[in-house]
Amino acid sequence: MDLRKLKTLIDLVSESNISELEIAEADGKVRIVKASAQAAPAPAPTAHAAPVTVAGTLERTAAETAAATPAPTGNVVKSPMVGTFYRSASPGSEPFIEIGSTVKVGDPICIIEAMKIMNEIEADAAGTIREILCENGQAVEFGQPLFVIE
Repeated sequence: MDLRKLKTLIDLVSESNISELEIAEADGKVRIVKASAQAAPAPAPTAHAAPVTVAGTLERTAAETAAATPAPTGNVVKSPMVGTFYRSASPGSEPFIEIGSTVKVGDPICIIEAMKIMNEIEADAAGTIREILCENGQAVEFGQPLFVIE
């Protein structure tokens, strides 16, 4: 979901009388819950809206995951765009590479689908594939590590 749309939804919930909003779209699901008066002592009346809690655990989870995962060694191939990661050119066909495969600069190593366009990603270094850091069909972010080449 677009960050601007999410902020708009948060503002709407905080300014309204509703206490909870859940929206499911094709690209994900968002649940916004306004902090209850029982959870905290009642503040003096002010012109500010009540605080809104929005999946703060997602940020902690991502930070905890990053801290728990050791940094990969070797050349890390990162996603050049946001999209969906695919290991092969089409469903049912062989993956471009496997762990242990030898690649040269410019060899195709995966596809990232962005806005219904299939973008072939090429190796930016020669070597052997040591790690595949994404699952087939997984959504990836810009700059997210995809492979480790040694």
